Amino acid sequence: MILWFTLIQVGVAVLAGVVAVVAGLAGRRPSDLTVGALALIELLLIAQIVVALIAPFAGNPPTGSLLEYWTYLVSAALLPPAGAAWALIERSRWSTVIMGVAALAVAVMVWRMHVIWTVQVA
Repeated sequence: MILWFTLIQVGVAVLAGVVAVVAGLAGRRPSDLTVGALALIELLLIAQIVVALIAPFAGNPPTGSLLEYWTYLVSAALLPPAGAAWALIERSRWSTVIMGVAALAVAVMVWRMHVIWTVQVA
């Protein structure tokens, strides 16, 4: 993984998560801002999938468990669409909070993927 890309992903996910949780707790329903933030997180995760496929061939192999890394990546990539689908089905303030929690979970998962890729020894 690339450190600067990881930091951008984590930063965007944390910002989106905090905005969505605050908006939800303030009584706001899902909006273009909160759903769009999840869409941006999903685009960054798709880019991460491409990077993860190319990186070993470019001389940046993982040092940790490849199975664990891909499990995190696939799981993280499923969270934003699931959160957005929930928000579109149940348009309440709590679905906005759930989208925020999903975004924060993605931030933690992306950082864990970076640790698996760079720090651990298999």
